[in-house]
Amino acid sequence: MTAPARTSRRLPAGTHVSTPRRRRSTPADVVLLLIGACFLLPLLWLIVASLDAEAGHELKLPETVGLANFAAVATPELLLRPLWNSMVLSGGTGAVTLAAAVLAAYPLSRYQSRFNRPFLYTVLFGTCLPITAIMVPVYGLFVQFELLDSMPATIFFMATTTLPMAIWMTKNFMDGVPVSMEEAAWVDGATRMTALRTIVLPLMRQGLGVVFIFVFIQAWGNFFVPFVLLLSEARQPAAVSIFSFFGQHGAVAYGQLAAFSILYSLPVLALYVIVARGAGSSFALSGAVRG
Repeated sequence: MTAPARTSRRLPAGTHVSTPRRRRSTPADVVLLLIGACFLLPLLWLIVASLDAEAGHELKLPETVGLANFAAVATPELLLRPLWNSMVLSGGTGAVTLAAAVLAAYPLSRYQSRFNRPFLYTVLFGTCLPITAIMVPVYGLFVQFELLDSMPATIFFMATTTLPMAIWMTKNFMDGVPVSMEEAAWVDGATRMTALRTIVLPLMRQGLGVVFIFVFIQAWGNFFVPFVLLLSEARQPAAVSIFSFFGQHGAVAYGQLAAFSILYSLPVLALYVIVARGAGSSFALSGAVRG
């Protein structure tokens, strides 16, 4: 028994079939353009002012384009030493925070307890505390224990301020690693710390990269804490030294400030590229456990 043949209905020659088009929302486009302009105009001023030796606060095309502002700030005192201090401060804060967050998130992710949820809510409450509310007692403790102008002490304090959110983020990434993979390592005689180091951490390296970037950026742009706890200019990071471009009586070196801001942003952009390439696009957990 053969199936009935399909009959195709042809349209007359020259007939145009119109597909329905979605109407564009003009008010929404205008709002989006305004929001985009609010972000792009300051960046445009930053680029233009860095190339203008006589730059001001207004956005205008420079009469002569040059790199005089970059040459003026590219000195060890103005650029290299503050950037190095920022790298040490931000990198140390990220490393300490990441190590503490992994050790705190592992029992929260792998062990079920009635205290897990209250502890997580307590950690979440710690993210709501403004840093300015605790700086007075912290400054008193630093004075009492003679820790002012100490880079390691400032690193550990800044790590405590970013630790609550880092614990939440690390736990969420760690929950994505199957426990069965650790159980296979335990059967082979591995301890929990060995399984954590050799199984869990490599599989969540992308999440660890995200947490490190988050903490690094928070520390990189932190002005208030280093300004209060680091007194000497030799230890101040770039976020504090940028204040030197604001002179007395309202005079501001706008061109040099723009050039310094561009150079100040390059390490963070480079970190994004390095971590994005090294972490990969996925955790690649599928097929890791062989039955």
